[in-house]
Amino acid sequence: MVQIDIPYSKVKHGRRYFQPTPELKAMGFEARALGPEGPEARAEAWRLYESWKKAKLTGTTSLEKVYPMRSIGWAFERYRRTDAWKAKMSSTRRKGWEPMWRIIEPIFGDVDPRTVQIEAIEELYAIVMERHGKHDAHRLIKIWRALWKVMAAMALCERDSDPSKIIRNKAPRGRTETWAPGEIARIAKRAWREGFHGIAALVTVSWDTQFSPVDCRKLTAKERTRDARGEFFDTSRGKTGQAVLGTLTRRSVRVLDAYLGKLCIELHGDAVIFRNRSGKAYTADTLGDDFRTVRNLVFPGDKRMLLDIRRSGAVEAVAGEADPASLSAKMGNSIDQNRFLQETYLPRKAATVRLADEARKRGRTIIRGNKI
Repeated sequence: MVQIDIPYSKVKHGRRYFQPTPELKAMGFEARALGPEGPEARAEAWRLYESWKKAKLTGTTSLEKVYPMRSIGWAFERYRRTDAWKAKMSSTRRKGWEPMWRIIEPIFGDVDPRTVQIEAIEELYAIVMERHGKHDAHRLIKIWRALWKVMAAMALCERDSDPSKIIRNKAPRGRTETWAPGEIARIAKRAWREGFHGIAALVTVSWDTQFSPVDCRKLTAKERTRDARGEFFDTSRGKTGQAVLGTLTRRSVRVLDAYLGKLCIELHGDAVIFRNRSGKAYTADTLGDDFRTVRNLVFPGDKRMLLDIRRSGAVEAVAGEADPASLSAKMGNSIDQNRFLQETYLPRKAATVRLADEARKRGRTIIRGNKI
C-alpha cells in the first residue's frame, strides 16, 4: 500500500519524527519524536500538521498544549476526537468532564499513566476535598476512573491497576429540600406580577410534570398534546430515546395559555416554549437567574432551587403509596429496580403516568395532615 507523505515529519531508522520549519517553530511548534513508525505515530503526525494548518488559517501565534506521546493528556485529547466522545458530548454528562479535567491536567497531563502513584491520587483528592468540597471530590474520582478505563482501552495502562481504587469514593449526601404546592403557587403569582411570565408558566408546568429544569426549558410547541382526559407533554429522553409524558392540570393549562398569549411571537413545531422577558429561549444561566430573582422576592434568604420541584412531586407520590412502576413512568427514570420488566409490561402511557398523579394527591393530603 502506498502511503502519503505527511508534511513536516520524517521516518528515520524505523521511527517517525516531527520536524517543524523555522516558521512553525515561531508559531509554537517544537521538534518531537513520535515513536515507532506505525498507525499511531502517523495519526499523531497528521494531528500536528492539521494543528499547524488551523493555526495558520486563524493567524494565531500560539497553540494548545501538545502532550507527550502516550501521556494522560495525549490520551484525553485522542479520546475527544473519537465518536464515543462525541456521543457523550451530546448528553448532560459532558459538563462533568471539562471542569474535572482542568483539575487533573496541571498535575497529570504530561504523565505516563503507568507511573501514577497512589500517593499522588490521594493528595489530589484531599486538595479538591478541602478547596471544593465533597461533591467535586466525588466527581473527580468518577471522572478519573472513567478516563482510566479509556486509557486501558488504548493499551496505555492495565485496567485493574487504577491507583484511585485505594480511595473509597462515597457519594455525598443528596439534596433533601422540597417545595409545598402553596409555595409554588406564590412564586408563580409573584413572577406573573413582576413580568416574569415565562417563569410563572414554567414552574407551574414543572410542578405538574415533574420534569427537570433542563427538560422543561427545552419543551417545544409540537410536544404539547392531549387525549380524552386532558393535556400533556409527550417528549423523549436524549439518553434513552424513550417516551416521557408530563401530564398537566387544568390550572397549569390556563397559566400556560395565558403566557403564550403574552408572547410577541407565534410558536411553531420545534420552537422552544419558555422564554425570558426579552423573548429569547431560556438557557441554564438565564433560567436560574430569573427563578432566583423571583424566589428572593417571595422567600428572602431561601436557598431552595428550581430542581427541588421534581423531588417534591416524588415525595408526594411516595407518601401516597404510588406504585414504583407508575412513579418511574412519571419521572422518566428507573426508580423501580427491575427496569427491564417494567418497560416490557408497563410502557409509559398517559394512563400509567396518571396513576402517579393520583398518588401525589393522596400524598399531599397525608403530608398536610402530619404537619404540626
